[in-house]
Amino acid sequence: MFRSLPAAEHEEKALVALGDAMTAAEEESDENELDAEENRGISAGYTYVGQFIDHDITFDPASSLQKQNDPDGLVDFRTPRFDLDSVYGRGPDDQPYLYEPDGKHLLLGDFLMGSASDPDTRDLPRNSADPARALIGDPRNDENVIVSQLQGIFLRFHNRVADLMPGATFAEMQRIVRWHYQWAVLHDFLPTIAGPDMVFSVLPSLENDTSIYEDEPDLRFFHWRNDPFMPIEFSVGAYRFGHSMIRPQYRLSVGLPPRFPIFSATELDLRGFQRFPPNWAIEWELFFHIRSGAPDTGPTRVQPAYKIDTSLVDPLRLLPFITDGFPSLAERNLRRGRTMGLPSGQTIARHMCIEPISEDKLRVGKATEEDSGSNPRLVDICPAFADNAPLWFYILSEAQQQFEDDDTPIRLGPVGGRIVTEVIAGLILGDNHSYLAQQPCWRPMFARNGRFGFAELILAATNRLDPSS
Repeated sequence: MFRSLPAAEHEEKALVALGDAMTAAEEESDENELDAEENRGISAGYTYVGQFIDHDITFDPASSLQKQNDPDGLVDFRTPRFDLDSVYGRGPDDQPYLYEPDGKHLLLGDFLMGSASDPDTRDLPRNSADPARALIGDPRNDENVIVSQLQGIFLRFHNRVADLMPGATFAEMQRIVRWHYQWAVLHDFLPTIAGPDMVFSVLPSLENDTSIYEDEPDLRFFHWRNDPFMPIEFSVGAYRFGHSMIRPQYRLSVGLPPRFPIFSATELDLRGFQRFPPNWAIEWELFFHIRSGAPDTGPTRVQPAYKIDTSLVDPLRLLPFITDGFPSLAERNLRRGRTMGLPSGQTIARHMCIEPISEDKLRVGKATEEDSGSNPRLVDICPAFADNAPLWFYILSEAQQQFEDDDTPIRLGPVGGRIVTEVIAGLILGDNHSYLAQQPCWRPMFARNGRFGFAELILAATNRLDPSS
């Protein structure tokens, strides 16, 4: 994305020290009290929508969509697309075990109990061997209980669309599902994490409810020759902002204990790649704003994501499935940025004609009233970081500059927001099979109060939202 910019140089010991400083000590939270680390502007479900998107656009290079439409291009399938290959795999002809015998509906797993609002919750289909791995297009979408059940929502959303299009071909159903997903990404996910102003600056047609012909997109930095590609500044730097949004624990439903940890050495946690208890059906009202009037605290609240800041929760210090000797997620991200030769955050900011953050404001720690005054400066961790911040850290710190008090919503800043918005918009614009390329004035078949986002997708998948008239 920024090929001409020089790579930042960082010593290993400096990255290790920074990774350690970025990982918070273990703490207990109480859902009956406001938590200062929670982001008032982003609910917890978007953390896992972000993970789902990541798995979709970084899945198998052998895209089933490209195979279907470009039989001559069988050599290099490395164009990332918002095509739900993580859901569809290689299609009903190549992977029939993912589908019902009719070849149009996707297979679902066993019923799950515990969601009062969705008694038809289903697990993913699983094999019979221990540990009962999910039979899905992308196995990564079973790596934790939350993204696993989000995958199940997409299976059910496809089946709902299939029920409403009985005379359609599988390809026609698949296209409509993909377009709803792309619409939700552009109209819901991106404004939530990057802010509407940033999204509208790249896609003014979204603000004006016009077409991309009337209000042309403004991609200033993300350009490609033939097909869009996956920039390393996005995949290794900016898009890893979601790691700071992870909570240490989550409530799955009102009827279950108040929280389950994401990882734990001593208690039942939310790790995936296995069959989980049958009463662990997620109540999505606890993860998205699906109903109105939810309280700010207590067991029926919408759990917020944690703030986008330079702090990761303690369970991410020791990832339990890592065997290469680098179990800290923060350290792994920082090392990967150095290995891939990413420019510093300041270098990219200047390239975008954005004034870099001053050294005094580049601080390491939580964006809370209690911690912000005592957070150490980045240059106090290592003087070599002066005007040389690792890009991933800089993206997080840039968002943290929005902090005023514990109630301040925090989204991506001008550098991180621009990279993420341009790449996601560019991948959809550059896909000849997306709704923006084929029918830019298309509208979803479902809507609630004129809106279709991930909350509405969940409602449609669970038969609680009828098609628009």
